Amino acid sequence: MIGVGVRKLRTTVVGSYPKPSWLKYVLSCGDEKAIEDAYGDAVRAVVKDQEVAGVEILWDGEVRREEMTSYFAERIEGFVIYGEVRVWGNTYYPKPAIVDELRYSKPLVVHEFEFLKQVTDREIKVPITGAYTLVDWSFNEYYDSREEAVYALAEIINEELRRLVKAGAKFIQLDEPALSTHSSREELEVARNAVEIMLKGVNVYTALHVCYGEYERLFPEIMEFGVDQLDLEFANRGFSELDLLKEYGYDLDLGFGCIDVHSRRVESVEEVENAIDKVLTFMKPEKVYVDPDCGLKLLPREVAFEKLKVMCEAARRVRERV
Repeated sequence: MIGVGVRKLRTTVVGSYPKPSWLKYVLSCGDEKAIEDAYGDAVRAVVKDQEVAGVEILWDGEVRREEMTSYFAERIEGFVIYGEVRVWGNTYYPKPAIVDELRYSKPLVVHEFEFLKQVTDREIKVPITGAYTLVDWSFNEYYDSREEAVYALAEIINEELRRLVKAGAKFIQLDEPALSTHSSREELEVARNAVEIMLKGVNVYTALHVCYGEYERLFPEIMEFGVDQLDLEFANRGFSELDLLKEYGYDLDLGFGCIDVHSRRVESVEEVENAIDKVLTFMKPEKVYVDPDCGLKLLPREVAFEKLKVMCEAARRVRERV
């Protein structure tokens, strides 16, 4: 696999970022040209926030994506969206259903990557929801088994990743938050096989992002999933899962989630420095990528920006002394 650099404690983001408040008004106007221009301007605004904050490896904040499952389901033949279901509290999302053979019909995120290349000269990480989570968070009304549906979708994702590589992508992240919500070894084997299918012929640096759930269910098997990096949330868990990594002799690169995306409280620089010091007791700084726990889109934009500034400053300070 091709790495993206050997600099110590590189800073990045997981994916989403708060959309500019004006975007929703333009999206309701019905003018396709105005909407496309607005998306472009929103990406530029998000990228500017990240650059000013000091983030080294960027993404576009997923401003074109309303939700990490339905966005892809709407672009893959064989899916339909029946309506919204409640996730927790008053939070709803449009749940897809597989009603026919899944087929690749048009690019999913290549256009996002190609536009972003025109906006920034910094390195880019492309996040895409993985096949296991897409199936797990959808109704399956066509395939005989979940396993069959996951593998069919993995082939489609593989097609998209190959196109991303041809377009110049060098860092691809598979988002699989559903993975840590299942406990059986059979499910882990399905997920591992799906990752292998998705990454077939994709010879660039790859990461697997997992949040929610219980990490104990994933180790040590997840270290053999064939990716270069695991990107995990730690801040919201009080960094207790670092002991799990030490227990199993973790030796992959690590996306170190050290900013709590579930809280509006902005951490202090010293607080994040101390967190980074914890992971450096057993990992080399060249193998640690500093990022938030997960996407930032549910936070107010000014809070998300301040959290990124603190994160990048903490990484800079630690980098200077290790």
